[in-house]
Amino acid sequence: MIIRSSTRIPRAIVLQLSRPAARRTFLSGSSAPANQNRIFDNIRQPNDLHTLTLLSATNNRPLITLWSASWCSTCQTVKPLVKGLIEDERVGEAEGGLAFAEVELDSTLIGDLGVKYMITSMPTLLAFSRQEAQFDTKLVKPELMKNKEFLREWLLNEARRGGRAGGGGGSLFGGLFGR
Repeated sequence: MIIRSSTRIPRAIVLQLSRPAARRTFLSGSSAPANQNRIFDNIRQPNDLHTLTLLSATNNRPLITLWSASWCSTCQTVKPLVKGLIEDERVGEAEGGLAFAEVELDSTLIGDLGVKYMITSMPTLLAFSRQEAQFDTKLVKPELMKNKEFLREWLLNEARRGGRAGGGGGSLFGGLFGR
């Protein structure tokens, strides 16, 4: 593949390619499991989100996004809960896997991405399946996001969707206000 100097490669992809592969034990002759959960670098501009939704759609793996800001204390409480369930407890791997990325709404390069995806409060958890935002299952209530068992079940339901369409359109009010 030839890359021209004017082509911009999203930071998340560059960092993923430059990291050494994680050491895991596999059966002989096998490759990395397709259902392994993935944690990506933070999204700081619209192209990063587009790249990750495309990558997740290619793998039939829902992308879970946490929309937050550095000054949001509730976001800083929710983030380790979500990451811990996905990365440490591997919630969703048995159902086909999940991908996770945080969207930094206070990034100067993020543009109107929050408006495009109807982010009306922080933190917000929004899943993408086949590059479609799943507005019907959007989580906006911090008390639900802080409930580890509720969060686990929400993640499992998104993983069961398996990157398939469903819930993308939703009703106007369901899409605007979420759960």
